[in-house]
Amino acid sequence: MPEARRSTIDAGEIERFSALAQEWWNPNGKFRPLHKFNPVRLAYIRDHVAAQFGRDPRAAKPFEGLRILDIGCGGGLLCEPMARLGADIVGADASATNIEVAKLHAAEAGVTIDYRAETAEALAEQGEKFDVILNMEVVEHVADVGLFIEKCAEMLKPGGIMFVATINRTLKALGLAIIGAEYVLRWLPRGTHQYGKLVRPEELERALVNAGLITKDRTGVVYNPLTDRWDRSRDMDVNYMVLAEKPRPDAMI
Repeated sequence: MPEARRSTIDAGEIERFSALAQEWWNPNGKFRPLHKFNPVRLAYIRDHVAAQFGRDPRAAKPFEGLRILDIGCGGGLLCEPMARLGADIVGADASATNIEVAKLHAAEAGVTIDYRAETAEALAEQGEKFDVILNMEVVEHVADVGLFIEKCAEMLKPGGIMFVATINRTLKALGLAIIGAEYVLRWLPRGTHQYGKLVRPEELERALVNAGLITKDRTGVVYNPLTDRWDRSRDMDVNYMVLAEKPRPDAMI
């Protein structure tokens, strides 16, 4: 029998997020935590992209001329800010329902975004290449983390960078990100995250290295209930972000 083809798709995860698609742009709805999380991750992306490509982060369109992929884009919460910063942005999601919601909102907002109901594997097979890949809050929902990172890395141009944000697999994360956020505070629907699928930093960085990428930066992200905002932190026990680069050939000599 032929060997089954590996896939990054977890059908149950796609179905779960498709059912919530109409909630994406409601700041007080099911995706309220992502709306609250957006400022800190946008600042992290803006600062590191500007530093990598010699741009002024204070400019009106600092990402002009850069091709960016938001893989697992959901309803487009990151795509629209990237478009406004001048990027040539592709938003891809395995859920066609999410993509339709994202397209509708982009049209209403008057921003141009290339939305596609595609997987990372499909985009890589098409030979797509990007300066920057945003891989935010996705790896904990895929079926094969190593394959997913590998396919994303294939699409990164030499000298390009990839941002990965996810949740650590710790007891603290279980208590705060799953029991607290889903069952007590009900910020997220129950079952949004499965403890066994959470990814530890060393596991993520191993996948990045295996895909030919070099880790350049890592940071924790913590929620401050007094200010009702997320901030960067040295504490990576729950939420964290990693920045990785695809080295240029001359840098490897």
